[in-house]
Order: sequence, then structure tokens, then C-alpha cells
Amino acid sequence: MKRLLIAGLAALALTSSAWADGDAAAGATVFAQCSACHAVGAGAQNSVGPVLNGVVGRPAGTYPSYRYSSAMRKSGLTWDEATLTQYLKGPDKLVPGSKMIFPGIASDTDLANVIAFLKQQKAE
Repeated sequence: MKRLLIAGLAALALTSSAWADGDAAAGATVFAQCSACHAVGAGAQNSVGPVLNGVVGRPAGTYPSYRYSSAMRKSGLTWDEATLTQYLKGPDKLVPGSKMIFPGIASDTDLANVIAFLKQQKAE
């Protein structure tokens, strides 16, 4: 009985951890709403918004050859998970004057998933 309880608790911990880290496959679906302006993957190019390969860990306003707003260039932000979560909930709240016109992602699950997806998009 004790082994069963320990195995159950271990499975619960793994499930909770996986949820906290997000589901990259589900994040690819969430990213579909971002793809109108942003690209990822091999051969991605700037469009209305900058390429998001390697965005996690990158200082804001620094992707090559993209013309950022002054607000974004001067924001001093680095795109870690916490900052991306806050920004993607309401871009204009975190960086007023940004060029990104997007109402935000309300669902915490969708936010975790899209960030997990972005974490897989390595810089080229």
C-alpha cells in the first residue's frame, strides 16, 4: 500500500510539473494566432512582427533587421518566462507604445503552452 501511495504521489508530481512547464504541442496550436504577424522555424523572416526563434532569453527589441518601436527598444526587458507571460496577457500594459496590437491571451494554460512552444524555437 505504501508503494502504491508513493507511486501515485510521484505521478501527480510529474503531471503537475508538466502542466507548469506547458505543452509545446498544444502551444503550436495557440501560436497559430501569433503567426499572422510572427514566424518561427528554419528560414523564418521578419514580417509585421519579428521572428521569434530564440526569443526566450533574448533582450527585447534586439532581433536583427526588425524595426522596433522606441518603447520596445528602451523597455530594458528580457524575454524570460515570467516577462513573456505578463506581456502576452496584455502587451500594451507592459510596454505602452509597442507596435504589437494584440488583445492578449487570457488563459494561463494557453500562455504556458505557447511559451513551451517558443522555448523549442532555437535561434538560428
